[in-house]
Amino acid sequence: MRISEVHIYQKDLQLDQPYTMAGTVLHALDSTIVKLVCDDGLVGWGETCPVGPTYQPEHAAGARAALSLLAPAIVGKCALTPLLVRRHMDARLNGHNQAKAAIDIALMDLIGKHHKMRVCDLLGGAISEAVPSYFALGIASPEDSAAQAREKVGQGFPRLQIKCGGRAVDEDIAVIHKVWEAVGNEVRLAIDANRSLTARDTLLLSLSCKRIPIVIEQPCNTMEEIASIRSQIHHPVYLDENTETVNDVLRAISLGVCDGFGLKLTRLGGLNAFTTVRDICAARSMPHSCDDTSGGDIIAAACVHAGATVDPGLLEGVWIGAPYYEEHYDPENGIQIKDGHIDLPRAPGLGVTPDERRIGNLSASFN
Repeated sequence: MRISEVHIYQKDLQLDQPYTMAGTVLHALDSTIVKLVCDDGLVGWGETCPVGPTYQPEHAAGARAALSLLAPAIVGKCALTPLLVRRHMDARLNGHNQAKAAIDIALMDLIGKHHKMRVCDLLGGAISEAVPSYFALGIASPEDSAAQAREKVGQGFPRLQIKCGGRAVDEDIAVIHKVWEAVGNEVRLAIDANRSLTARDTLLLSLSCKRIPIVIEQPCNTMEEIASIRSQIHHPVYLDENTETVNDVLRAISLGVCDGFGLKLTRLGGLNAFTTVRDICAARSMPHSCDDTSGGDIIAAACVHAGATVDPGLLEGVWIGAPYYEEHYDPENGIQIKDGHIDLPRAPGLGVTPDERRIGNLSASFN
């Protein structure tokens, strides 16, 4: 079972509402979809979708350029050996995990279809048939944030993430207090600064919200900045953007700089890399989410399959982009949130079959 064709697509995902975080307002997302075809006719799907060009070094055009370099290196290779395929990709191109992740996800989709198994079972087995999700509240006023928090609690979300940063820290503190007044202990709260706070403002925020049970996610730009104030922070600290590789996760744990992680599948390099990090986190009892920066049904399905294999006591939730747009690549099996949770797909592989009329424009093909 060898890879005979690689097709790369560009897809614009139009958002129903702006997605706001520190320093960024997005109205659409540029997603990249990968289709792998094997010599026996099986098809596997992968996806990668950076949140704009400034969230991290990865950007959409860069992902497609990287995939165009990687595709010739994997044509003719056995689709059942994802580790060997990864080594061929690494030999062809250094870094660019977000592009390699799309191929890794497509390979796992293929392997699952070949063995008639779901991806979650290839990764060790699903602990439950549904995973908890969470909703990210964008940068907004205290009143608007509190109103949306109440709405999302009513929709069954067990966890809310409040975006902060990019403005006076007093405004972020006011938002946190207002949301806490609105929802209290009905839901778990995380504050996500996306690297935008100084060490000083992180301390001010934590001190001002000392009695509110929150997690502070990626407050500062670097591990070193967080480490310098770690002993003075009154809340658990999670890392997100600083965890670009398995080695970064190991380094963070060894430094004692955090209490958990916001993990992104494509940033780590795909499902296989995530599984390694999942097991490291389990060994050290480190809670974490199982997310991606964004994307449609393909990446959402991958996140749900991976999240279903995480110890429920350590799973912070699975974030997907579905609440921000109505479109589905697979109109029948599109990944959706119901009562704050996401059902696992039932079919082999990822369990979604994109309608090729819905996946955008063909960017490049290799065979």
